[in-house]
Amino acid sequence: MGWLSLLASLPSNEAVRTAVLVGGIAAATSSAVGVFAVIRGQSFAGHALADLAATGGSGAFLLGVNQFWGFVAVAVGAAGFMEAAGVERRRGRDVATGIVQGAGLGLAALFLYLAAQTTTRTGATFTVLFGSMFTIDPSGIPPLLGAGSVALSTILVLSRVLLLSALSPELATVRGVPVRAVSISYLIVLAMSVALSAVAIGAVLSTALLVGPAATALRVARGPIQAMAAAVAIAVGATWLGIVLAYVSYAWPPLGHGWPVSFFVVTLVVLPYALTHMFRRPRPRALSTAQSSASVPQP
Repeated sequence: MGWLSLLASLPSNEAVRTAVLVGGIAAATSSAVGVFAVIRGQSFAGHALADLAATGGSGAFLLGVNQFWGFVAVAVGAAGFMEAAGVERRRGRDVATGIVQGAGLGLAALFLYLAAQTTTRTGATFTVLFGSMFTIDPSGIPPLLGAGSVALSTILVLSRVLLLSALSPELATVRGVPVRAVSISYLIVLAMSVALSAVAIGAVLSTALLVGPAATALRVARGPIQAMAAAVAIAVGATWLGIVLAYVSYAWPPLGHGWPVSFFVVTLVVLPYALTHMFRRPRPRALSTAQSSASVPQP
């Protein structure tokens, strides 16, 4: 079957329709949440949570339950621990993050080894680490929709206080913002978004949907709300186009063996960021500082 025939059959393929829905949910949620991860300097925390999600996904596979619940449970638990262990100082938070990340990856290796030795199911390692949107069970869509809706709603509600606490924690405290509660809430939402993107493109690559579109959008947008909209558009567009390319790649060499969706998605996420560096002049530092100050919400 040629690639034109595959392209014509795309709308009627149930696996593709599921991938488009799940991929869109994951991309929109991760990119919107990722804008504040970049602003707040928590991209490393997002990367660590993505690696830890692999622990939950591999454990869930070993137990024979939906991998999404494993991704969510471990990522949310790790987010709470990292915030509690290192909330006073950024350096302490990074140390706690690194320690938990290392321990989690060790457990992931153990769970994947045990799954390979004790079960007859195959593909666990690739699915957990790199995703497989064309094999997602449609019955798992409702919890993904629910998690995405909760995460997006929370980030929209907290957007102003997240921005204020990122720019000036002292000012936020003076204005009565519960900075620590906001920080913990955001980390939980970050963990949920990482879990969603892990389902779509795997735990190892999920940071691409979290940070890539957000970093690109923040370079071209005039404010955080516009950046969120731009990041969502970039992420969803890259994910959907990646799904189409992966589907028609079954007609490419080696014939009958499609290329991974995650490869196309990550490539399409990185490309706009590279282009902004090539064709956009960096803003003067004074102008960037002034615009950041002007973005602080007024009481």
